[in-house]
Amino acid sequence: MKRIMLRAKIHDAVVTQSDLEYEGSLTMDVALMEAGEMFPYEQIHVYNITNGERFITYLIKGERDSGVIGVNGAAAHKAKPGDRLIIAAYSFMSDDECFFYRPQKVMIGQSNKIKEII
Repeated sequence: MKRIMLRAKIHDAVVTQSDLEYEGSLTMDVALMEAGEMFPYEQIHVYNITNGERFITYLIKGERDSGVIGVNGAAAHKAKPGDRLIIAAYSFMSDDECFFYRPQKVMIGQSNKIKEII
């Protein structure tokens, strides 16, 4: 049996831009993507701490060390600059893998800089 398990999350990222006219996706500082072991075009789940909205989209690379978190396309209706987000990625795992696995958790501080990796 395979289970869907949290693989990684970026916690308390702040939206820096939104663009309703963009085709879609979430732009993320590539340094944050790497810290969370996330990849461009990977499916992510986004949980808006500020307003309770939730949506699924995919990642695109933002400029390294820019702190950019950009919500694009239709998702721009669900998050605006200044909103706080949790960005999560999930993977299928066997029961044996689940028993020992611990997700990568990236805690974000001011200006969307990495505060701690757990």
